[in-house]
Amino acid sequence: MWGLAFKPNTDDMREAPSRVLLEHLWAAGARVRAYDPVAMREARRVYGERDEFTLCASALQALEGADALAIVTEWAEFRSPDLALMRPMLRAPVIFDGRNLYDPVQLEALGWRYYAIGRGAAAGSLALEAADPAIACGAGRVVAAA
Repeated sequence: MWGLAFKPNTDDMREAPSRVLLEHLWAAGARVRAYDPVAMREARRVYGERDEFTLCASALQALEGADALAIVTEWAEFRSPDLALMRPMLRAPVIFDGRNLYDPVQLEALGWRYYAIGRGAAAGSLALEAADPAIACGAGRVVAAA
């Protein structure tokens, strides 16, 4: 997961969408690796130490071994990632983008399954999801969320 604060340039997590997403992922049995440039201390205060929650030192570290990336806060450093470097770090090239940072057509062309929340999935991603329902639910899987 990339992004824990409710907006960039703050550590405030009081009304952060990340909190709702984290709770749902944990309820589904997921383990989450997360990174936020500012809100890490606040996340540790709110959630404490948990086996299913790993706070990572960098955005790339949050991807290591994860099934997918969820982008929750639109930090500037998340706007132009090295997609070629990111791809082998994830178990599958899947991004759930809650901030609509990227062009769905461009990511599809690069071989990513890209779900722009509010815009829907790119056409190719919908076909892949139909073929592999586990992509849609992620139960029991590791999710990198920011």
